[in-house]
Amino acid sequence: MPVEMIMPKVDMDQETGTVVEWRKQNGDQVREGEIILVIETDKVAIDVESPGTGTLDGISAKEGDVVPIGTVIAYILGEGESLPAGAGEAAAVEAQASKVETALPPAAVSATPVAQNIASAYGVDLAGVTGTGRDGKVTKADVEAAIAAETAPPAADGKVYASPAARRIAREQGIDLSRVPGTGPKGRIQGFDVEAFTPALLPPVQPADSPVPTGSMEPEAIPLIGMRKTIAERMTYSYQTIPHIKFTERVDMTNFVAARKAMNAHAEKLRDPKVSATALLVKLVAVALRSHPWMNSSLAEEAILLHKEINIGVAVALETGLIVPVVRNADMKGVSQLAAEINDLAGRAREGKLVSSEVKGGTFTISNLGPFGVEKFEAIINPPEAAILAVGNTHPEAVPLPDGQIVSRPVMHITLSADHRIVDGAVAARFITDLKDRFEDPILTTY
Repeated sequence: MPVEMIMPKVDMDQETGTVVEWRKQNGDQVREGEIILVIETDKVAIDVESPGTGTLDGISAKEGDVVPIGTVIAYILGEGESLPAGAGEAAAVEAQASKVETALPPAAVSATPVAQNIASAYGVDLAGVTGTGRDGKVTKADVEAAIAAETAPPAADGKVYASPAARRIAREQGIDLSRVPGTGPKGRIQGFDVEAFTPALLPPVQPADSPVPTGSMEPEAIPLIGMRKTIAERMTYSYQTIPHIKFTERVDMTNFVAARKAMNAHAEKLRDPKVSATALLVKLVAVALRSHPWMNSSLAEEAILLHKEINIGVAVALETGLIVPVVRNADMKGVSQLAAEINDLAGRAREGKLVSSEVKGGTFTISNLGPFGVEKFEAIINPPEAAILAVGNTHPEAVPLPDGQIVSRPVMHITLSADHRIVDGAVAARFITDLKDRFEDPILTTY
């Protein structure tokens, strides 16, 4: 009897899954437990194993399709078996797929929805891409290979490892990728690496009276699916339904910088990893939350939950959106342990290797845009949490001393957004004032 392969449920609150990539195609032999499909929930990408051994057939969900959980999307056939009557018609799949396909720009050649999206985003002419899919259909891998073929001059080892977004930005800005240091896995160049790179000399800007390039100026149509759709829905819900109250403090970071420098000097002696500013921030926030339980709470249907665990979400920017891996029991861990854990979570987040449990259960979130040069901003609360802390960069400012002197000090702005249904203004004000004190004298609160 054919083995049904269904869209799996990996989160308690999951209703659909987005097909990202089929690792196997109709007619391929598969083994039970072999990875044959990648799906995306509203939080992470998931590898899906084959439920049986045999021949994969009857695939009814294409790449880019949004499929309700429990829907049969393929079958594993044993020797001599055939597809059940009506297999591949999956009305629920087709209904969801039609929503995606209507948002896609028409393709001149046969290509998967994901391939069309990537080609549109990176300016790839599908007519010039050789399709390796069934009946010559152009797949995601085909488009990525075409993008990779348009390489910048090779680096010393003959290769430039860069994401498609990095290559696109480099082409647009005339940047030689071989000169850009990569921060991704194994030195892979990411999009933000190119954006942050300042070459010594850029090609001259095209004069205003230069001829306007011919061709279509129509906007790109990128389907709002997967992670991007979830972010849109959650942020809209949060901003429209949660009454945000916001408080900003100006923090003298002199002692913070000195404390981190001392910690790293000690770590170097022990040959331990360096302590990042984010790790020290997480520790200080976690310790402060012990004294302010209402800030470490969430709103249920008929109750306010004061959480016993202090689980800090650390927002990580991806090329496809934002993800918030969670550091559990952050108040009970040392700064070095936090640094190692945060580095690991952030790295695996950028590689798409987080599991569902690592992005759930947060009780408070920190969004740090300081590394991007942002001085001050306000963040939207990540429901159902009671608050989020927005952290800007550290930069020199004039600071008056008690004796009247004006000196230059490293200053950072922090902004707390709190849910006014849970937290009163005075409670939030006491918390951010406490944070300011701890940031300005971190040695007293970490030892």
